[in-house]
Amino acid sequence: MNKFLIYFLTLFFLVSACNESVEKKPHKLVSRNRMIDMLVDIHLAEAVYQTGHYSNNAIKKYTESDFYYSILHKYKIADSTFEQSLIYYSSKPKEFEKIYSRILSRLNEIEQEAAEKRQHPVNNGNVKKE
Repeated sequence: MNKFLIYFLTLFFLVSACNESVEKKPHKLVSRNRMIDMLVDIHLAEAVYQTGHYSNNAIKKYTESDFYYSILHKYKIADSTFEQSLIYYSSKPKEFEKIYSRILSRLNEIEQEAAEKRQHPVNNGNVKKE
């Protein structure tokens, strides 16, 4: 009986802890849709940087943090605002799971579009068919 009570109380505290947000909502919270857009861009930039798939040699001099800050600049968001918003959203596991579900969906769409372009290159008329 005591084991059951201990397991029940442990489970109860775990479930109740998951429902409450530990982080307070930041004063300048990045909207959910904008956060999704930013995280998609960040993941794409990380992929490009990690794989080295960029055609311009001048880009090779940049670091991964340069890519990160260029995305923040694109969205006109301070790094502290982005980080506080990311911490806030990640403190809400169900919300964060929904956000990342949309991010993964968008990344998969981008990947499929790129695969289709590789399979069916556009003929601009300069390439002669044999």
